[in-house]
Amino acid sequence: MTREEKSIAIENLTAQLAGTNIIYVSDISGLNAETTSNLRRACFKAGIKLEVVKNTLLAKAMEASANDYGDLPTVLSGNSAIFISDVANAPGKIIKDFRKKSDKPVLKGAYINSEIYIGDNQLDALATIKSKEELLGELIGLLQSPAQRIISALQNKFAGEESEEA
Repeated sequence: MTREEKSIAIENLTAQLAGTNIIYVSDISGLNAETTSNLRRACFKAGIKLEVVKNTLLAKAMEASANDYGDLPTVLSGNSAIFISDVANAPGKIIKDFRKKSDKPVLKGAYINSEIYIGDNQLDALATIKSKEELLGELIGLLQSPAQRIISALQNKFAGEESEEA
């Protein structure tokens, strides 16, 4: 790879990083072609972009980015692939699902909304993070609950008054 090609690759990676707040870095080496294809297919269906990257180029892209990736560049050794998603827990769920059949992918680290997670031991926590939509749904449910109880109480009161009049 020439110096110019590396520069272009770093610019492209920097642009990708700037366009998202959710990045998982993992090791998918050793997966056979069929399993890798299945992983890519599952990622595509979930709206996740999966890309194998060179560690040095990703480290330089992280350095050039406006985001603070903290210690995340320290996990960039060996083979690395990045999962880029709009949903915080989606890559974690995909990785967990694939780990039922294989010991890979191994989570190296993640950057989620300015928070840094290092190590494969973070996978369970990352897979259970609630998405923005799930949190909003819960919040709306909580806000609706008192109103529904008031409406129900009023309906019961009016129904009771009508039966007394009859």
